[in-house]
Amino acid sequence: MGYKKAIFCLFLACLIWVGQACSLKKEEGLKLALLPVEDNFPFFVAEEEGLFKKAGLKVELIPVNSARDRDILIQGKSVDGIEADIIAASLLRKGGTHVKIISLAMGATPEEGRFVLLLRPGSPIASPQGLKGATLGISENTIIEYVADRMLELSGVNPGEVQKVAVPQIPERLQLLLAGRLEAAVLPDPFATLAEQKGCRVLLDDSKMGTNLSQSVIIFREDSLKAKGQSVKKLLQIYNEAARMVSENPGKYYDLFLEKARIPGELKGVYLTPKYSPAQLPGRGEVEEVQRWMVAKGLLPQPYSYEELVDGSYLPGDTAK
Repeated sequence: MGYKKAIFCLFLACLIWVGQACSLKKEEGLKLALLPVEDNFPFFVAEEEGLFKKAGLKVELIPVNSARDRDILIQGKSVDGIEADIIAASLLRKGGTHVKIISLAMGATPEEGRFVLLLRPGSPIASPQGLKGATLGISENTIIEYVADRMLELSGVNPGEVQKVAVPQIPERLQLLLAGRLEAAVLPDPFATLAEQKGCRVLLDDSKMGTNLSQSVIIFREDSLKAKGQSVKKLLQIYNEAARMVSENPGKYYDLFLEKARIPGELKGVYLTPKYSPAQLPGRGEVEEVQRWMVAKGLLPQPYSYEELVDGSYLPGDTAK
């Protein structure tokens, strides 16, 4: 009888071990939809260096060409996570896709992920007050418009006194600015640097406003976090390793950076690989300021709390707050 009991216990232990192994194997698969922008570069470095494979983590980086395509994938549960911004996270949640911000991508400091308000070549405007009544190219109801409004407010200009022109596509916005069909436009890097190279003049730079305005974030579906939490934690550990590798040796990854971030050819050798901060949460103040703006714009009926949008439990132990 004792022998049969021992055999049964051994059989039961084997079943439990197999079940746990299958569960872990199932959890390891993560899919991320990523735009070809510099914010996502540590993920591409991790892929290039085989860091996911070394860690025993299966990660599929799915390239997308527009924020709309990115959002469709996460709304349809085709991917677990995306890189976006606080506005996008709020709108996804409003639309019924329960997501959480688990880390910043860029924007831990004001210098990361620069956004610039530029004047057309030859513009006579000499100060922010000169923008009153002028045309300003933006992407409506996005981080671009948010940064534009905040830079104007901090410079003593009412955003309502500026003639905003919605031009969603960044390359088109740049071309209209260069052609003088817009008096000013807000552009992120590297397009802001390209505009400067082509004769546009910087009027306002969000990295020099004394406060952190533009932040990109890593967002995951809540159901993916619950089902694959350990894999998500491991992903952020790998992200930190890749961010460190790029920051310590940017030249090694420059060609990959030009390719994956789609840096315009004219900027080769001019626009360099940025440094990346380790995974960390956006500040409460930054999230609340975005919520205030979205409510004022009519994009949200009421603000989401910090806790509704942000979850820091997946950060590596050395960066968790």
